Amino acid sequence: MLHSRIEGEGKPMIIIHGFLGMSDNWKSLGSQFALQGFQIHAIDLRNHGKSFHADEFSYEVMVEDVKQYCNCHQLTNCVILGHSMGGKVAMLLATTYPELVSKLIVADIGPKYYAPHHQTILAGLNAIDFSKKPSRGDVEEELSKYIKDFGTRQFLLKNLYWKTPEQLAFRFNLNVFNEKIETIGTALPFENQFLKPTLFLRGDKSDYILDADFETIYHHFPTAEIHTIKNAGHWLHAENPKDFYEHVMRFMK
Repeated sequence: MLHSRIEGEGKPMIIIHGFLGMSDNWKSLGSQFALQGFQIHAIDLRNHGKSFHADEFSYEVMVEDVKQYCNCHQLTNCVILGHSMGGKVAMLLATTYPELVSKLIVADIGPKYYAPHHQTILAGLNAIDFSKKPSRGDVEEELSKYIKDFGTRQFLLKNLYWKTPEQLAFRFNLNVFNEKIETIGTALPFENQFLKPTLFLRGDKSDYILDADFETIYHHFPTAEIHTIKNAGHWLHAENPKDFYEHVMRFMK
């Protein structure tokens, strides 16, 4: 069963993080949504956060994990919010099991195919030799040789934890990501459609959703609204949480 952070009472809202992320990334926004009458289920996908590790890693199995989670917690008519890879999971879930989903919110990802583009990040993560018992500072110093952006490094370092009192490790399953990185970019199947209310949000400094992608979005999600968050890149919910929150709440009402 997937690990989750559950908060609040009311209509169920499932939040699905992106690649190399975890439920904790949504702590503050999740609390804000909970105050508005939602029961927030911020989940850790397989091979991420505190959820189980498994060799099988595809959008299909991740969707089945989320469906099983919903069945276990007796959740129906959920609002589903997914960012990046989590947005792909959310899209496939909504188009496969529309009866589970009342509204869909997709943050800075489209249904199209994306070529692998995490190679530098994976190289940095693979450069960490935990057998040398590095400190958190040592890990950040090694990552900085590969990843110049401070925010990205901090995002990745949230995955560090003390496996034993002397030994740090990453929570995610790096070995599987090395083998299955192609999976992340998989396109939504052409025939999949979701006809209920859908919101796509993109960062104005991000190139994940281009104007040219609107046609494909409307093909899969005919009722979609597409809005742009100002002063935000791919991590739009972290870079401009105020506008992100306002767009989501306006869509919910």
